[in-house]
Formats: sequence, C-alpha cells, structure tokens
Amino acid sequence: MSDKELKGKVAIVTGAGRLRGIGRAAAVELAKLGADVVITGTGRNPDRYPNDEKASGWKDVESTADQVRAEGGRALPLVVDVSDPAAVQTMMDKTIEEFGRVDILVNNAAYAMEPALGHITEVSPEMFQRVQDVKVMGTFLCTQVAARSMIEKGEGGKVINISSAAGKRGTPNTLAYNAACFALIGMTQSMARELGSNGINVNCVCPGTTDTSRTDFYGRDDFWAQRMAGTAIGRNGTDSEVGAFIAYLCTEASSWITGQSININGGTVMEL
Repeated sequence: MSDKELKGKVAIVTGAGRLRGIGRAAAVELAKLGADVVITGTGRNPDRYPNDEKASGWKDVESTADQVRAEGGRALPLVVDVSDPAAVQTMMDKTIEEFGRVDILVNNAAYAMEPALGHITEVSPEMFQRVQDVKVMGTFLCTQVAARSMIEKGEGGKVINISSAAGKRGTPNTLAYNAACFALIGMTQSMARELGSNGINVNCVCPGTTDTSRTDFYGRDDFWAQRMAGTAIGRNGTDSEVGAFIAYLCTEASSWITGQSININGGTVMEL
C-alpha cells in the first residue's frame, strides 16, 4: 500500500462510535491512507458508555471524527439507524452533499451480542429479529444505496462486510448472532457476483475474539485466557489489527480479491 493511496476517496464506516471498536479503528486506518470518512453510530446514551470512554470524555462518533481529522482526513459524523431505509437514504444523501461521492463502504454496525445470548428455547423472537435487522438488513440497505451511487459514478468501489468467526462455526447459545454472521457470508458472495462487472469488490472480514468494548462482558480473566489458549498464536486480537486489514482490502493491492470471507482470528478457525 502506498502512502495516501486513498486520497480523494470517500468511505462510509457504520458502527464506528466506540473508543475500543473495529469501526473506529477502520475509520482511522482509512484516514491514514488519505480517505475522507463518514462515521455512523447510534447516538448512544453517554450514561451507558464504558468507564474508559467516560473517563476520557469520549463523544461517540464525534470523537472518531476527531481522530480521522487528526490523520488529515475530512470527517462527517452521523447518527444513523442502519435498519431504517429512510435513515440510510438520508445518510447517503448527506454523504453526497458533503463529499460528492462514495467509494468505500464498511458494513460494521451490529447489535450487541450479550443481550441476545441464550438457549434457543429462551431467546425472544423480538431479540432474534433485532439482531438480524441491524446486521443483515443494515448491510443490505447500506450496500444497496452505496452500490447505486458507485455504479452511477462508474469508477468502481469497495464493500467490506464485517461478520465474525461466528459466521464460520456455530456455537451454543449464540443462535441469533450466528444466523446474522452466516448470512453476511452468503450475502458477500452474492454481492460480489452482482457488482463485479461494475468494478466493485465485495469482501467479508471474520474476526475472532477481539479486544473491544463489545467483548467486555467476557471479562479479562479466566474466560479471556481460555479464548487466548484456543488460538494458534496464544493471544486475542486488537481493533487496530482488524481495522488495518479492512483498510488493506480497500486498496489497489487487493483488487483481485472479491467474494471472500477472510478469517482474522489467530488461528481459531482454519479453512482450506
């Protein structure tokens, strides 16, 4: 990757408002390569921020936007419900109004895993549906409006869907999350087939256990150590590692990669 390779490109990164999060890290890495970035989040209640965010005066998407600007990129922070078609269209309209184009879409928004954990006999239909609405419907809606714009512009583009190791291997008590993550892998293949002739690469990133605020419910003691021991290299991942890999998939160096769902997990799931 060359320095500032993405200069002049515009990226949208959904679910990018957390201090410790893959979306924030991806937004910053894209800015390091020269991209301007639209950053979306849900407008979280500050009373529910993790302690490190409260202590640092973190301001959700506004703070991620500050980090993008610190790397030299322009930033547009937006509060968006990605499961709402009207909100997604407004996001795209504001992106075009502000920057005139979109070249990269990172579909990172997801509903928290912890509230949806439970045996199949106990998970409510409403909770199951909410997980699908954010991760699956949100990915569909955001990709639909971004692809329309990319096709109209005629200069290709990159779409990166964020699934998980949970999209490669089912586990007990994670049915809703597994369903959404597996869906993204199939969607990635379909999107890649449909959009390839327009010069649009579509890939999926499947992280393993990553140190973000979304995994705080695991704790960082015995269970965390068990997760580390389950990797081939003896540690869990960081948001910056996953963010840098997402940025790589948005560069010319990855131009012959499409339709793939790529593991970044320390070797917990290995495939041919």
